[in-house]
Amino acid sequence: MREEYDFSKGKRAKDIPHLAQLQAEEKGKTRITIMLDNDVIYNFRLKAKQEGLGYQTLINQALKTCSSSAVFDENLLRKVIREELKNIKA
Repeated sequence: MREEYDFSKGKRAKDIPHLAQLQAEEKGKTRITIMLDNDVIYNFRLKAKQEGLGYQTLINQALKTCSSSAVFDENLLRKVIREELKNIKA
């Protein structure tokens, strides 16, 4: 083995299309940078320690729950209000 290797011409996997695709398929996750309030991170870390999970896993679960919940648009809200008002008048 050499004492030192030259990686100056090396490429990252994300810069090689087929390797980037393999990484994306394997993980099913994307690395991002996000700014969160300190108290939010503290609370997730505390809860994660209690549950024996990683705090990023808990944040991911919370975001999944929020993003998969039903979205009420204006038309649906109007429909529900009309139905409820009809029931009150009857």
